[in-house]
Amino acid sequence: MACDSAVRCGLPHRDFSPYRVRGLAPFRLRSVTTVRQALPHCDAASRFGAAEGRINEIHHLTQIEPQPRNMTANTSTKLSILAAVLAAVLLAVTTARSWAIHKKVFVDTTARTKSEGKSPTLRLQSLITRGAQLREQGRYQEAAPVLKEALSLAEGSFGENSFEVAVALNQSGMLGKYDGHFDEAEADYHRALKIAEQTAGLNSEFAATLFHNLGGLEHARGRFAAGESYGRRALEIRERLLGPDHVDTAADVAALAALIDGQGRYEEAERLYLRALSIFERAYGPDSYDVAVNLNNLAALHQANGRGAEAEAAYLHALRIKEKLLGPEHPDVAMTLNNLAVFYKSQQRLEEAAGLYRRALAIFEQTLEPTHPKLVTCRENYERLLSEMRLAQK
Repeated sequence: MACDSAVRCGLPHRDFSPYRVRGLAPFRLRSVTTVRQALPHCDAASRFGAAEGRINEIHHLTQIEPQPRNMTANTSTKLSILAAVLAAVLLAVTTARSWAIHKKVFVDTTARTKSEGKSPTLRLQSLITRGAQLREQGRYQEAAPVLKEALSLAEGSFGENSFEVAVALNQSGMLGKYDGHFDEAEADYHRALKIAEQTAGLNSEFAATLFHNLGGLEHARGRFAAGESYGRRALEIRERLLGPDHVDTAADVAALAALIDGQGRYEEAERLYLRALSIFERAYGPDSYDVAVNLNNLAALHQANGRGAEAEAAYLHALRIKEKLLGPEHPDVAMTLNNLAVFYKSQQRLEEAAGLYRRALAIFEQTLEPTHPKLVTCRENYERLLSEMRLAQK
């Protein structure tokens, strides 16, 4: 008998989303609450017919997202301040040799563009911020050309192996994970990692973000064992740099939990989920996105372990938070709707399950391409339910 798929959030975006897939704003590291669900990946797991195939929410849990700025390019004072900040950050994350090259590129480019009244740094910041906002809103098709332009600008203004290009590639990879273009996302992440090795280094926070996101991508593909090594690498770096109780460390903990959960190691995964959840609740309160993503994933785990009452409570709590924070038509909301429908079907609450599937499908069909794994999974779940309901009526 086929099982229904419950979607787990992969930590999205942080970027490894959903886990939260981590998104890095140019020249600044900052963590954002995107729940581990990180955006939904498909996590396949089923027990008692309850969690057939999960759509991962990894992106959000441990994602580092870009912070929007309202700076204009026609103010020389602001440009001077930005240039100083950029120089300081680049100096901190690059070797002396690479910094010398970086500085020359930055100074030359800024000199060329000042006369035109434009700064490539500000334009890049604006494009990446806009692309990330569209992605977070589930507007993936609109985000793609914006992030493509950002990458082209970074390559042309700062060089193909610059740190700025690595930042743009990370954003492009995050989008690829969410919109189902997994091969392209993998290529973007690995290219960014090669650049990071020559600039920030492979023991930097930026490298941890890339490892986190690579783990989230493997989670989205259902290749949990392959993603575990990336997740552990990210966590090891973050714990060493930030300590065990930092929220960015918690994002990596949640992402690793999702990968372990996908391999059926439920006790180990639950300990990690609860550790991350405790940190997020202390830092952000009980109704944050990171909390919602972890609750979604814990609910799927409880369902797999036959703890129905706990699963339902966690799903409903996660759904309330997501609807409040993201709106009722967001793909992350649809992910939890699908999962709750899977749960209700396992409890023989078939009419309730059908209604949730219809709502989830409507959202996915509006936001995702027809071949996206989340949409395919949800449609298969719904069709299977309808078939079983017809048989029961005969």
